[in-house]
Amino acid sequence: MKQRLQKLLAAAGICSRRAAETYITAGRVTVNGQVAALGDGADPETDRVELDGKPVALGGQEFRYLMLHKPVGYVSTMSDEQGRRTVRDLTADVGVRVYPVGRLDLNSSGLLLMTNDGELAHRLMHPRYEVEKTYLVGVRGDAAAALPILRGRMELDGVTLSPAKVDFVKSTPDGAVLRFVIHEGRNRQVRRMCEKGGLQVSWLRRVAEGKLQLGALERGAWRDLNPDEIAYLKALVKVEKE
Repeated sequence: MKQRLQKLLAAAGICSRRAAETYITAGRVTVNGQVAALGDGADPETDRVELDGKPVALGGQEFRYLMLHKPVGYVSTMSDEQGRRTVRDLTADVGVRVYPVGRLDLNSSGLLLMTNDGELAHRLMHPRYEVEKTYLVGVRGDAAAALPILRGRMELDGVTLSPAKVDFVKSTPDGAVLRFVIHEGRNRQVRRMCEKGGLQVSWLRRVAEGKLQLGALERGAWRDLNPDEIAYLKALVKVEKE
């Protein structure tokens, strides 16, 4: 049965539907050797779809949705030019190739969603949907003095950030633990915010994305999201039901 090309490309984990529309408009997609136009469809069982001359695997695509507890020392990419360990190493036993939704830097740990559902991944990362992410952060310095700065107007890369929700959690022998809730995802945002507040970050862990909680998932381990969690994410970013 024919389906819209942008849906097929997104379902194959290639890109979002919006990006697929751009590829089609640019003449980069062919169906059975013919350049496709926006609005065209294809049958995943019988038609050959190519992007930039490379076949796209259609039909039988198994969507997987995972939560990974990324440890420190792994990069949130599928490969690394410097030879560092990647989240692909941690999910090699999933059975299908899944991709990180957003990222955590090398020295950060915690909840990282991974999927081969390109449409959902794109929307979860898009600032339009303002998906909240919660972090626990160990800091050194005067946390009490930093809180008004962290909660106030702040700029990074010349862009004014939306106000963050920052709360004091507890004191520790080395300093304090703060909770950050943000919905933007600028590079190393929480760490750079702490620097502006005069704090040094000793550790950083993402503990929630929206209502999804890292919980007791062990470092380096992953689990499949359950149907309710998948439905919640799709409703959160308004993925259409088809």
